[in-house]
Amino acid sequence: MAPIRSGLIAAAVAAAVATGTSVAPARPVPGAPRCPVFPRDNAFNQRVDGLPAAAGSAAMVAAIGAGEPLHADFGSGTYEGRPIGIPYDVVGRRTARSQVSFDYAGESDRIGYPIPRGVHIEGGAGAGGDRHAILVDRDACRLYELYALERRGGSWHAGSGASWSLRSNRVRPAGWTSADAAGLPILPGLARYDEVRRGTIDHALRFTVRRTRRAYVYPARHFASSLTDPALPRMGERLRLKASVDISGLPGQARVIAQALKTYGMVVADNGSDWFVSGAPSSGWDNGQLAALRRLSGADFEVVDTSNLRR
Repeated sequence: MAPIRSGLIAAAVAAAVATGTSVAPARPVPGAPRCPVFPRDNAFNQRVDGLPAAAGSAAMVAAIGAGEPLHADFGSGTYEGRPIGIPYDVVGRRTARSQVSFDYAGESDRIGYPIPRGVHIEGGAGAGGDRHAILVDRDACRLYELYALERRGGSWHAGSGASWSLRSNRVRPAGWTSADAAGLPILPGLARYDEVRRGTIDHALRFTVRRTRRAYVYPARHFASSLTDPALPRMGERLRLKASVDISGLPGQARVIAQALKTYGMVVADNGSDWFVSGAPSSGWDNGQLAALRRLSGADFEVVDTSNLRR
């Protein structure tokens, strides 16, 4: 891919800030140009820079770690031999559907999943960890996501699986997981290089925290904790980078991401390392620029009161 041009990024960011608008929400992923990544009024695609801060915001940020740095959990190349980030595959009507057995069958969509040959699994084929697989059907505009996908005895097995129409705002049934602990889709919360190269991310990002509460808030549908401390974040909690934080000194790629965190925020989607923001791997990422996000810390964020978020 062509190298990113920081001047164009700066101009796009400045225009978005000046007008108070974002450019073309719900951008399709490369390879599926007819398919939005959910409608314009989807929770992920709604701005939160005009919403009030939540009561107890400072206590919740402190519970996560006010002094801990932000971390881009994606990039180019590999780390310890594993690709960095959560990949996705674009498939079509001709991709064979496979039946998948599940650990959490009662909360999984038991349908045919279009798993291509050479499917990209988070961390690589031999990885441990979450082993997410994300599949975008460009013909049906449908999203399929699987957690802990692996081959067992010649067939596919996963921890859980879920599917969504990319043209609908329909959410999972209350109390159901997905391929993510919060019961949310993963794809709309990934930072993607194609967006950053154009100069704008116009949706919320996905991030993880180590400890969450036994509760969830829209658009999340599921919790994954036994803890009840009200200072801990719920699944689906929305945080944003404070408007007062100066991001002008960040390099281009980091600055586009930081602006998205101001305008759209980020969503607690899973238990994991604190302040780890998710993205799709790409050879276009500059890992040095992404590392500059560590200049931001938990104290630079606030919890958003999303009670008036359109549903």
